[in-house]
Amino acid sequence: MAKRDYYEVLGVSKNATEDEIKKAYRKLAIKYHPDRNPGDKEAEEKFKEAAEAYDVLHDSQKRQRYDQFGFEGLEGGSGFGGFGGSGGFSMDDIFSAFGDIFGGHSGFGGFGGFGGGGHQPAQYRGADLRLRVKLTLEEIAAGTTKKFKVHKDVACPHCHGTGSEDGSGTTTCPTCHGQGVVVKTVRTMLGLMQTQTECPTCHGEGTIIKNKCKECGGTGVVKGEDVVEISIPAGVAEGMVVNVAGKGNAAPHNGVNGDIQVYIQEVPHEKFVRDGQDLIYNLLLDFPTAAVGGEVEVPTIDGKKAKVTIEPGTQPGKALRLRGKGLPAVKGYGSGNGDEVINISVYVPKKLSRDERKAIEALRESENFKGDTATKKSIFEKFKNYFN
Repeated sequence: MAKRDYYEVLGVSKNATEDEIKKAYRKLAIKYHPDRNPGDKEAEEKFKEAAEAYDVLHDSQKRQRYDQFGFEGLEGGSGFGGFGGSGGFSMDDIFSAFGDIFGGHSGFGGFGGFGGGGHQPAQYRGADLRLRVKLTLEEIAAGTTKKFKVHKDVACPHCHGTGSEDGSGTTTCPTCHGQGVVVKTVRTMLGLMQTQTECPTCHGEGTIIKNKCKECGGTGVVKGEDVVEISIPAGVAEGMVVNVAGKGNAAPHNGVNGDIQVYIQEVPHEKFVRDGQDLIYNLLLDFPTAAVGGEVEVPTIDGKKAKVTIEPGTQPGKALRLRGKGLPAVKGYGSGNGDEVINISVYVPKKLSRDERKAIEALRESENFKGDTATKKSIFEKFKNYFN
């Protein structure tokens, strides 16, 4: 078949500007692209013919030779792998030469924005919600369940989240023809480049609602409230976030619901101070017990009491440890329980009776009450560490 004049192929005049040539080619490329015309040999040939014409006319040097000498002026000089008149070029040549103009260059299947391309219609996702929950150490130790009344987007009860009135359904978007994207071809210093952007009409869905719901305006969601029950695992800590999937805002058109992100806050405890998984308890001993020893009870986080043996001569600052009486590790972030660390302080009476003062005065001169060298050294080391 004899070659047609390139200007005739693109449907432009010989005085056409570069922009007019580009627009004409883009129109033909979209019309005859193989993805839109599967199995149509005539459309395939027209697509190749338009690509060949555009290759010549958009290049000022090739266009000048063509205008002066016709097809003969392009023989062997086009440098485009056969576009310039030999007729021996493939679809892969077209896509690779134009810098992957149409979103792919693997034969006929790379035209992502049209026909059999790989674009998937957009699916909406609801926004996440953020909540803060205050927990006591007892709740953290055992784990707990909290109920929240939240104001959020919910699926429209009138249209059941579809956005359409009376089950009218949807129709193919006239702008993107069901693809959800529109294709824009621009010239860059590297050649023609194609970009895909979300369709402004259907916002990526590929369809539009025929008759919008009168309650939600076609979005499929309305403002509402819900009571959400959230399980907080044992061992959580201040600043941690517990994610509850699917309990956030409803998504338009029955899309994927958002999540609820629960931020943990710890309530200060009147008896314990938390240190990781350990719990620190300050035990205030009376002087006689510290001196002669004995047995005392201390509280634990589970509400029970534990007996602790105090050795004679126990000094202030000594620490005892109840193994496994601390907080559990958060599931997946460790194992086992921490300890309860008992920090011992010794109470010195602020006021003494006459008899008490007399008894203590009698002990003042005893060498046993003046402190041994090891104890003095230990206290000094702790004092130095305080400033390090």
